[in-house]
Amino acid sequence: MLKTVFYRKPNSRLPFVLFFLAFVLPCVVFAQRVAETPIRIDTDLVAFDVIVTDADGRPVRGLEARDFRIFEDNVERPVEFFDVVQKAGEERPVAVVFALDVSGSVTVQELESMSRAMRIFVERFAGKNASFAVLTFGMKVNLLQGLTSDHKKLEKAYRKLLRETDGLSTHAYDAVDYAIRLLNREAPRTRGQLPVKKSVILVTDGFPVGDIVSPKTVIERANQSDVSVYSVTTPSFSRWQTGKKPLPTVLDVSGLIEKTGGKNFYATDTNFEPFFRALAETVASSYLLAFYPKEEKGRDGQFRRVRIEITREGLTLKQNRDGYQFAGGL
Repeated sequence: MLKTVFYRKPNSRLPFVLFFLAFVLPCVVFAQRVAETPIRIDTDLVAFDVIVTDADGRPVRGLEARDFRIFEDNVERPVEFFDVVQKAGEERPVAVVFALDVSGSVTVQELESMSRAMRIFVERFAGKNASFAVLTFGMKVNLLQGLTSDHKKLEKAYRKLLRETDGLSTHAYDAVDYAIRLLNREAPRTRGQLPVKKSVILVTDGFPVGDIVSPKTVIERANQSDVSVYSVTTPSFSRWQTGKKPLPTVLDVSGLIEKTGGKNFYATDTNFEPFFRALAETVASSYLLAFYPKEEKGRDGQFRRVRIEITREGLTLKQNRDGYQFAGGL
């Protein structure tokens, strides 16, 4: 069974945590900002999603609250809330949108591989509390299937994908923005006792062209909605050099993946299945940590940088955002 573990300090306001997760969190109102700034929140509890990997890049399970340290502006804060799956085979509920490039730069073989890889990803969550959506993009964004746990509906979407082609433009940022708004509309923030892990799986050649929405705005909206963006870069317009690391794509330079706590996988051929298997494990293995900032900071509208560390040696931690900002000023 799933078990949520709480850690208490003297005079803790822990009873408010459950109230926050059940009632306040779904009603959070975020301020609109044009510049690339961290998330704004209108409640005192500050939550972060983190992924921990070993030296081989594999997700690490079974960690406890004591394995983490949280620093706000370099001052350590106690972990007030921590969720952990106690029994193997049971994961946090997830909501995933597949955003697939069907522009002229993507080959038929790559589209076929996308379909097979998505089936493998979805099968990883068979019988779990999970839902999926499928959209394509080229010159425009086209929703093939909204969020569903019905595998028959997803099969229809996979078949539709093979008939999708959409010009030479690659509106990748518009597609991710659409996916974020879809998750906001159709995915609850919590199911049962656990917050939903919201993710976008972006499959593209890494060279967006013609977008209306800017990368900065997409990053901001992803952080506002606690959505992590993962990507698989296709081998179209190959950038690989023998014995060297691939040159960065335009998508890499934008920071979309890094700044939303995701991860990028570089495909060297049209077999995407290994990457989607790895992505499924990564999405299913996140931890949620939350803390209260110091009261004297108040709602001053200042950016607070947050650093989360893992105390066990040989492990690497990635958090979904690098800070927060209270809504409004004094």
